[in-house]
Amino acid sequence: MVEAEKSDQTPEPDLVFTKTELQDVVPHDNNPVVILAVIVGSKVHRVLIDQGSSIDVMFRSTFNKLQLSSDQLRPYDGCLYGFAGDKVEVRGDIELRTTFTDGMTSRTANIRYLVVNAPLGYNILLGRPALNRIGAVASSRHMKMKLPSLEGAVITVKYDQKEAKRCYENNLKTTRGVCAVTTQPPREEGVTCVKIARERRSELAKDVLEREIEGKKFNLGKSLDREAQDQIAEVIERHLDAFAWSSSDMSGIDPDFLCHHLTKNPQV
Repeated sequence: MVEAEKSDQTPEPDLVFTKTELQDVVPHDNNPVVILAVIVGSKVHRVLIDQGSSIDVMFRSTFNKLQLSSDQLRPYDGCLYGFAGDKVEVRGDIELRTTFTDGMTSRTANIRYLVVNAPLGYNILLGRPALNRIGAVASSRHMKMKLPSLEGAVITVKYDQKEAKRCYENNLKTTRGVCAVTTQPPREEGVTCVKIARERRSELAKDVLEREIEGKKFNLGKSLDREAQDQIAEVIERHLDAFAWSSSDMSGIDPDFLCHHLTKNPQV
């Protein structure tokens, strides 16, 4: 059913998750939320529910597999930063009919996707705009997403745990580098490029020169000429308080931000 304006007389159901819905869930710690959706009539697997994203993203490879035309893309003036540590090319945005179903009931809505070039293990990232539009609530613990149908019923979309784990593991295998973000002029009409230069983390260079400013020591490559060394040292001196020179300079940081959680099966 194509989404229409909701009638004020149609009551919106409560979206509730119960303990009985945990019975078909394999115990997990932090499995990502991955579902299947139907986009312009085609089943699309590996749709990541990303409640931390302020945009809905479709990757270029998915765009091509759906046999969509670049002529359908609308120019996008914004910028996208920090995507998986790789070069991101924003191709434009497109509005597509997207259906969510539990096999019995379904709901279809027009969702605006930002089409980008980026190597990730997912086909779609469904962010807050889409979730709020369809009134969806996701529970990673229950591995389910619920949303109201236009008739007032509850649609329960189950997550594919095997697919979610596979996507998570594939992303862990992706080598991440040191990122420096720079913007470039569009290469063609309707294309906004955001280059994230990727570098390999090399071994500490042996040919370095140690400098010290107000008791703070740092190294500069000897391959730099004297003028470049002085310029870098001058910038560091002006912003000494912006650097963490020891662990004591990082007090007040939330431990949750620093802690890393390993996904494991507690039954193993």
